[in-house]
Amino acid sequence: MAQGSRPDRVGEEIRKELAQLLSREVHDPGIGLITLTRVKVSPDLQLARAYYTLMGDEKAREETDKALTRATPFLRRQIGARIRLRRVPELRFEFDRSVENQDRIERILLDLQAERDARAASVPEADEPDSPTNLTNPKDRT
Repeated sequence: MAQGSRPDRVGEEIRKELAQLLSREVHDPGIGLITLTRVKVSPDLQLARAYYTLMGDEKAREETDKALTRATPFLRRQIGARIRLRRVPELRFEFDRSVENQDRIERILLDLQAERDARAASVPEADEPDSPTNLTNPKDRT
């Protein structure tokens, strides 16, 4: 069996349970519309980092972070009751910046493509030297 398969499976189970708990059981108004993107569990199953994204600005992110910190003990107890583990991992919530990075990279690529298209449109097409009309026959030079 692969080395990382158990932490991956446990992380996926924790992600599913946390998603259900956050949508149904936690009634903190500070928690906005969040999406749990993934849960990474350490190899010894002692720490679970839950990565999330949310719609909103920086202020909404800070409020959600505080609300998740307040709800962490409750969520950890509920995870312990729902998933059979010898020791329930410590939960840490972290904002997932990978979505922001993907958007930034996509914008850069689109800008580069637009710049390439603009250059291609602004350069006049010159007669190509290899075209059949520009080739001269060496015998015709006489």
